[in-house]
Amino acid sequence: MKQPWTETKEALFTSYQTDAHGLSGGEAQKRLAQYGENKLIEGKQKSVLRVFAEQFADLLVVILLIAAIISALTGGWEGTIVIITVLILNAILGTVQHFKAQKSLESLKAMSAPHARVLRDGEKLEISALSLVPGDILLLEAGDIAAADGRILENYSLQVNESALTGESENINKTDRPLDAEELPLGDRLNMVYSGSPVAYGRAVVLVTATGMDTEMGKIAHLMASAQEKETPLQKSLDDFSKKLSILILIICAIVFALGVWRQMGLGQALMFAVALAVAAIPEALSSIVTIGLAIGTQKMAKQNAIIKKLRAVEALGSVSVICSDKTGTLTQNKMTVQKAFTLGRVWDAEEQPQSPLKELIGESVLCNDGAIHEDAQIGDPTETALLAFCRKAGGDENEIRQGFPRLQELPFDSDRKLMSTLHEIAGKTTLLTKGAPDVLLGRCSSAKAETGVVPMEDAIAKEIHAQIAAFSAEGLRVLAFAEKTLPENRPLTLEDENDLTFVGLIAMMDPPREESAAAVADCRRAGIRPVMITGDHKVTASAIAKKIGILQEGDLAVEGAELERMTDEELKEKVRQISVYARVSPEHKIRIVRAWQENGCITAMTGDGVNDAPALKQADIGIAMGITGTEVSKDAAAMILTDDNFATIVKAVANGRNVYTNIKNSIGFLLSGNLAGILVVMFTSLMGLPLPFTAVQLLFINLLTDSLPALAVNMEQPTGDLLNQAPRKANEGILTGAFLKRLSLQGVLIAIVTMLAFYNGLAVSGAMACTMAFATLCLARLFHGFNCRGTRSVFRLPMNPFCFGAFAIGALLLFAVLCIPALHGLFDISNALTGNDILKIAGFAFLPTQLIQLFRVVRGK
Repeated sequence: MKQPWTETKEALFTSYQTDAHGLSGGEAQKRLAQYGENKLIEGKQKSVLRVFAEQFADLLVVILLIAAIISALTGGWEGTIVIITVLILNAILGTVQHFKAQKSLESLKAMSAPHARVLRDGEKLEISALSLVPGDILLLEAGDIAAADGRILENYSLQVNESALTGESENINKTDRPLDAEELPLGDRLNMVYSGSPVAYGRAVVLVTATGMDTEMGKIAHLMASAQEKETPLQKSLDDFSKKLSILILIICAIVFALGVWRQMGLGQALMFAVALAVAAIPEALSSIVTIGLAIGTQKMAKQNAIIKKLRAVEALGSVSVICSDKTGTLTQNKMTVQKAFTLGRVWDAEEQPQSPLKELIGESVLCNDGAIHEDAQIGDPTETALLAFCRKAGGDENEIRQGFPRLQELPFDSDRKLMSTLHEIAGKTTLLTKGAPDVLLGRCSSAKAETGVVPMEDAIAKEIHAQIAAFSAEGLRVLAFAEKTLPENRPLTLEDENDLTFVGLIAMMDPPREESAAAVADCRRAGIRPVMITGDHKVTASAIAKKIGILQEGDLAVEGAELERMTDEELKEKVRQISVYARVSPEHKIRIVRAWQENGCITAMTGDGVNDAPALKQADIGIAMGITGTEVSKDAAAMILTDDNFATIVKAVANGRNVYTNIKNSIGFLLSGNLAGILVVMFTSLMGLPLPFTAVQLLFINLLTDSLPALAVNMEQPTGDLLNQAPRKANEGILTGAFLKRLSLQGVLIAIVTMLAFYNGLAVSGAMACTMAFATLCLARLFHGFNCRGTRSVFRLPMNPFCFGAFAIGALLLFAVLCIPALHGLFDISNALTGNDILKIAGFAFLPTQLIQLFRVVRGK
């Protein structure tokens, strides 16, 4: 079967086995059984219980659960309760976030029309939209929402808004004539209507060609189901880290357990020793600290007009190396604005003071116009309201002009004629004013208005006008032509009156770039991020905007959807780095573009506002929806929403994302270096046959006190330096880089050494005293270490962070309460032999690593 937009009405009736009277009731029922209801079908969803259980499918979590069980069996109920509580809270949070992300299809469904007017057996009926079938004759008029995809059979000035599917906000003037090309972008199929598209003007008789999942909206639902949400670099890195850490901990615990049995400690004691080591080694607070760090980032971004829906997206922003942005409303103002005008012999800039020829042209553009502006609200076609705004900018008042020259008659705009005409009494003459597409209107002009008066439309004049139209089009401007004609009397107008016109001038307009777009694009390039424009607009217009704001540079390519269609995925992967502008694209194209960048190893962000953008938003590493113009579908599919629809906000969010990642990495460094110190102390005492350096309750106290507040304070660090001068992280770069591992290992070793010094100092008194000294020194050393982990610079060169001082003060106060209050000694296994002098020794040992680290940074000039 041919594409429905290429077929004649008679051929369509044959193909769909129907006629102008519509289907019979019986045939409609048969087809409903064959094609199913006209609705979007949702795939099987996971149950809440299953999603909750999946939150525990992590090796580190499994080890912690085993440790909790063993701890309970050996009497350590305190540790069991703490571990289980933390794990359950994290699982609940993950489950809630999962179901919040599963709303996209419901929003797609909400866009469907609940009812439809059809012809069946030659009678007009209103039926449930669910009952529509291919072959039905659908009746549409202004205010309706198309309930299915269909081919227009009879067109009465129909205008449809397809912005949800194409991304372009202007209403589309429809036709009922067959189109020649089999392969056409959706936005160019001018004789088709699509499910979910509102009718803005006119009416039409439509043959339903597709329903349910076969519609363009259904194809998008299919794409959304197949699009895979990408793990962020942090997720990948943490997953990789968790596996490696889990294996390492299991090996070490097995060795320690074997050594304990070999030393005849007894199975129970050896097992408890291994469990204590597991608890000391696993950073239980890691997941919480990362979550809190991301939450802090979301609060900062919300104040800068970027609402984060998925916490992990905060960190992913810092890794972005490509931003695929929609044009309309994101890079541009989403508001048609007059840029230039032309009268014979002169080009006028919209900013200059208008003189006589331009004033006449502006007056005509106001009179031959159905738009209106009430206060700040623009009513009507964006092109017409742009002309009224131009009049105001030039110092005119459209209402005064219209009152002075009231409309007598009109020939409304028609998508076939591509013209609109109005009749007025001007200077005592009955004058017809006409506006329309330049190519159509110029063919009807026999003369032109020049400064000297009306002159014949000679070849030289026609060439001058055509050259100017080409020049405006090359700048990406939309051009309207204006003409006039004096009629002998006020009589009923006919279409024949739109011939033998006098050319008056041209007005060129565009949706201009946002003022801040060029600077934001420049910031992107400075930050090592490639900006790419993806739009449903025409190639010339898109390229002109892209050049203005710096996206399309020398050597870059601009391609249309038809060209993209002919490329294989492999060819696109090879060429994608050269292409900066994609025009007239479909939803499938957008996903292919995102995947091509991802296959090149790039973390890719995608912006969008329409239903057509939703699959690509989901496929991208981070999907960014528009808060003002965005559909609910795009917002549900996205990870981030811009409340100001501004590309510049994305760049600010990238800088914030980089800072969030740095803070999270520093927090992880704090946790791992402190835990490494604990592991090294336990390993050393085990190998040397020494008493246990910590009891189970002391290990829990260390982890709860030093793994929470100081790590959280590090997450509150303010950005240092210009984050946008840094290159994006590579997609495959993990957290545990060589330099990072070296730094945290040295810091962990330093803390372990001073802890063992304190242990040996206490061992001279007793085993209990050694345990107390090691516990207190490790705890306080880790609190001091929080200042080192604020960054790689000396604390003297970092901005003030009151949270770090607060975390240290609270931690130190709680530790000294445990050491100094006799009533707590039994609970925390503190030696009663501890003196004030011993506490001073603990403080001296604990501060030594921080002293050395800061001294080294000062000497190195950091």
